[in-house]
Amino acid sequence: MIRVLIVDDHQLVRSGLRTLLDAEPDLSVVAEAEHGESALATIAGASPDVVLMDLSMPVMDGVEATKLIARQYPEVKVVVLTSFSDRVRVQEAIAAGAIGYLLKDCEPSDLIAAVRAAAMGHVPLDPRVAGALLPAAAGAGNAVTLSPREREVLGLVAQGLANKQIARALGITERTVKAHLSRVFREIGVLDRTSAALWAKDHL
Repeated sequence: MIRVLIVDDHQLVRSGLRTLLDAEPDLSVVAEAEHGESALATIAGASPDVVLMDLSMPVMDGVEATKLIARQYPEVKVVVLTSFSDRVRVQEAIAAGAIGYLLKDCEPSDLIAAVRAAAMGHVPLDPRVAGALLPAAAGAGNAVTLSPREREVLGLVAQGLANKQIARALGITERTVKAHLSRVFREIGVLDRTSAALWAKDHL
């Protein structure tokens, strides 16, 4: 069962999301919070696997809350669910530690799939905001030169594997994985794993 925490300052939105998610046999809304500070106070007791996080909220906004959750509860996956699709907002949220970013007018089936994907460590991104994470690599696909091993590592990142899992899968050290990823990031022009995974899906 995938445990979900909904964070949004609108009661109507929270109720709608709870009804949608609780209707799925493998999803369970374990708690709701009306702002980031309340979400942080709730996590320890609720033990969610995935947090659906709004961005614009009183007391503590979604970016700050995501940053603190990523620091204090790194096992919890945060998926932003918001109305904002501008580049700055997207980049701030991902930099804060969000694993995914969806817009509130997405299809219900896409939201359900995103929660499941996030729980497995994958990167659910609304196609309408994905371009915001590829400032340097968007037009560089043909110019990128990666070794076969680097492509293997990048492919496993795109599958949601952590460095330790990649090292085990390829029979190399975790330090070697990090070295490969550092070069991959430079070569494709990204700064984080989420952007690298997105690039891989488009170019590998």
